[in-house]
Amino acid sequence: MKCELSIPAFAQAPPEFEVASIKPSGDPGPTRAQAGTRIDGAQFTASFFSLRDYIGIAYSLKSYQITGPDWISSLRFDIAAKLPAGASRKDVPEMLKALLADRFQLKLHHDKKEFAVYALVASKGAVSLKVSADMTEGNGNVNVAGGGDANGTSGNLGNGAGYTFGSEKFEGSKLTMAVFADNLARFVDRPVVDMTGLTAAYDFALPVTPEDFRAMQIRSGMNAGVVLPPQVIQMAESSYDSLHASLAKVGLKLEQRKAPLDIVVVDRAEKTASAN
Repeated sequence: MKCELSIPAFAQAPPEFEVASIKPSGDPGPTRAQAGTRIDGAQFTASFFSLRDYIGIAYSLKSYQITGPDWISSLRFDIAAKLPAGASRKDVPEMLKALLADRFQLKLHHDKKEFAVYALVASKGAVSLKVSADMTEGNGNVNVAGGGDANGTSGNLGNGAGYTFGSEKFEGSKLTMAVFADNLARFVDRPVVDMTGLTAAYDFALPVTPEDFRAMQIRSGMNAGVVLPPQVIQMAESSYDSLHASLAKVGLKLEQRKAPLDIVVVDRAEKTASAN
């Protein structure tokens, strides 16, 4: 009689941070906000991020793809976490998922929703963007930060890539069109989806009028969940004519379209993170 032994297959447990601290962020002051993340060796740190921001990092989504109560945008938290031995920065999103579920009791579900978007497309003529000369990958440490005040906004996206939106122009360094579209969406009234088909990284500057600069700065605050009075919100209304003109000069344009995008819906989350 032949006896066959069946050995059950065990699913590998998802990676988790070895230890993590979550604290409410301090007050950055009335005129300036600073936020950022850093992955350095075996450490992941993030400051002045909302729960919506952390969900975005964990699930690779933009803020407009995350639906939930208003407070997930307004309350800010700092996280300091230690990666386990053998883990890398690529494991951080999965570890962040586990941390949010454990400490905020986060429960959500996935869905799809049709959005009014701007499609970033290349014009029929030649695109005249400057390809970035330096495309080195960096040393493995990633330092991502962003901040802004009434005079402008900036973002350090790591490994030399970044942008500044100040002095009435948007300047990008080592930006792919996908990254540019993601960050441009912070300053306009609908999501921006890259449909250019361009794969290089570019350096560029896009001037705008003072009126559009003011409107786009206010819009960035609104998109970040900042509560503004109605009279200020009215100042964010703009057709972005100068932005469209600057894009046209380098062979790009924004087209209004409808597109189905993935979303997550927050079903439950605690306002205060539990202790480690």
